[in-house]
Amino acid sequence: MEQREHFSEKGVNFIEKILCHFESCFSRKAAFRWFVAITTGLMLRSDKLGVTSIIRDLALAPGCYEPMLHFFRVSSWSLEDIRKRWYSAVSRYASLYKEGNLHVLVGDGVKQSKEGRRMPGVKKLFQESGNSAKPGFIHGHMFGGLGILAGGIRNWACVPLSIRLHDGLQAAREWEGASVSAASHVVQMVEDAYKAALTFRDSLLLLDRYFLTVPVLKKLRGLNASGAVHMDIVTKAKKPCTAYQKPGPRKPGRGRPPKKGEPAPLKCVKGEKPRRKVLEAVRAIEMHMVLSCIAMGILQSLSIRYIGKISSSQIRYQRTPSKGRVSEATLMHYFRKHFFRLLGQEPGLRITQIIQGLQKEPGEQWDSMVS
Repeated sequence: MEQREHFSEKGVNFIEKILCHFESCFSRKAAFRWFVAITTGLMLRSDKLGVTSIIRDLALAPGCYEPMLHFFRVSSWSLEDIRKRWYSAVSRYASLYKEGNLHVLVGDGVKQSKEGRRMPGVKKLFQESGNSAKPGFIHGHMFGGLGILAGGIRNWACVPLSIRLHDGLQAAREWEGASVSAASHVVQMVEDAYKAALTFRDSLLLLDRYFLTVPVLKKLRGLNASGAVHMDIVTKAKKPCTAYQKPGPRKPGRGRPPKKGEPAPLKCVKGEKPRRKVLEAVRAIEMHMVLSCIAMGILQSLSIRYIGKISSSQIRYQRTPSKGRVSEATLMHYFRKHFFRLLGQEPGLRITQIIQGLQKEPGEQWDSMVS
């Protein structure tokens, strides 16, 4: 019991320390308060119903719904600044694993199906998975996820660093204010990993063999030539490991005409205001992914810090409890059950003051402060 209470006290203080690490990323105090509330809600939520889940699990005032949605579209924060600050927090507070003197980054792509056909970035995607339960084609988002290994060999965890949209936005590349990469998904993965390596220094990047392509190797060589840091890729060779010469000039005469698909929906968007709305939606999607990475990363860092000091059986019943670190799901269950009691024991914490203020204050006042 004493161990659990000690963990509770230290855990809340640890969450407070990491969340306050981001305060300098926000030009307005109200935006930082919403950041704290939303990230905390993502750590505790019992279902996945968006902002509604956060309001329910933190017992916030109903008037918080509209201002919380508005937070994702305000101009008082920058995605790049928050990502860099998260890299800094992970480097400072997480117990990172090293292979020799190298940190180990892990990258992969994920295709998330979406019902909304008019959402920015949604396109028809082919599923390469051999799982027969998955359909051959889906409509959804193509994300590129990047993480870093933490803990020890027997208690590894991959702390999420960033999740970005890597496909479906090429038509918006020429729009005013857009920051859409022209590179392919595999090249963007290497670019994202190298940006993270600038914080973590020399690193290894683990990828599956899908990413082993000539453009990736050329991009990696160019990035390493800059001399800032050095990054190597560890992957498996593809089965068809045959080298081919460059094709000769095309023969004159009749040939197969190029295939042309339907125009992308983003190409049909005309006018500055509709385009700005699309870019704001993309920014909001990526901000939600950043906050989800931070919430999961905090839970994983906590579970690694208390390896051997607290077990799953002290928190809740498990038929086959883990002998290593406590799982993220177990920590979410514990904080969801005891969070308000822990806040009551620490009235001086900023996280306590922010959440209790949102439970009392009307939403209109907070909306005016964040706009």
